[in-house]
Amino acid sequence: MMTLPRYVLITPARNEARFIELSIQSVVSQTVRPIKWVIVSDGSTDGTDDIVRKYAAEHPWIELVRTPERRERHFAGKVHAFNAGYDRVKGLEYEVIGSMDGDASFDSEYFAFLLGKLAADIELGLVGTPFREGVKRKYDYRFVSLEHVSGICQLFRRQCFEDIGGYVAVRGGSIDHIAVISARMKGWKTRTFIEKECVHHRVIGKAQDGALKTKFKYGGKDYALGNHPCWELSRVAYQMTKKPFLAGGLALGAGYLWSAIRRAKRPVSPEFVAFHRGEQMGRLKHFLMGKKDPSPNAWPRPAERA
Repeated sequence: MMTLPRYVLITPARNEARFIELSIQSVVSQTVRPIKWVIVSDGSTDGTDDIVRKYAAEHPWIELVRTPERRERHFAGKVHAFNAGYDRVKGLEYEVIGSMDGDASFDSEYFAFLLGKLAADIELGLVGTPFREGVKRKYDYRFVSLEHVSGICQLFRRQCFEDIGGYVAVRGGSIDHIAVISARMKGWKTRTFIEKECVHHRVIGKAQDGALKTKFKYGGKDYALGNHPCWELSRVAYQMTKKPFLAGGLALGAGYLWSAIRRAKRPVSPEFVAFHRGEQMGRLKHFLMGKKDPSPNAWPRPAERA
């Protein structure tokens, strides 16, 4: 029988009172529980803390950490909250560390499944599953890289997480994506396994105006990560086929172009950009030549959550 690695979880949570109980119940019901789960209340004011305290009193392996309330909302805040939880597990003996959102839920075998994948392949450094919002999946896996692991729940081999230096505190976002690409730069394999999925309860981007603004921001993020212009054109073309038709793709391209014109500062190194573009062009070449992608990927990745 395969021995599964020990794992810890960290959940940055900011005003998640509406959904965090679903997340807690999912973890409590796991057939393989974490040795420690640190839930970091990132200045919550809506009763999140009270819900976590109730479950922490019943389960000693759950710990609530409270950080001061902050007025600014940006993606770097999530990293600061995560790091506050990370400080609480550094002295523990574990092989796997997970980052999980406070508005996600899944079945009772979820972590056992992912831990089994890590145990079976020592080259895997980061694993996850697709997530679903409402009745639809976020990603169309005919057009998405299975090497991309959603930030809703990312499970790292401890050595991989330490190799990449943890999450990078980028105010503009793409934190999860930077971690995934950085892992591959360090020689680790990253993989989304579609046999299972988690549910993301906070549905985003419903309104068309909101969707267009979001697409524009994604274009800026694409530039920040160093997306190759040819790859970005393919993304624009693909997004034009999705709602809001035409406008979504144009908004994505406008966001990328605007950042390029302004020469927006990138939060990643030139080496990161070169590696990222090399992967993209390799995949695009295989797609255009009608060849099977040598890695478990397809073309191109839709806009991601973070």
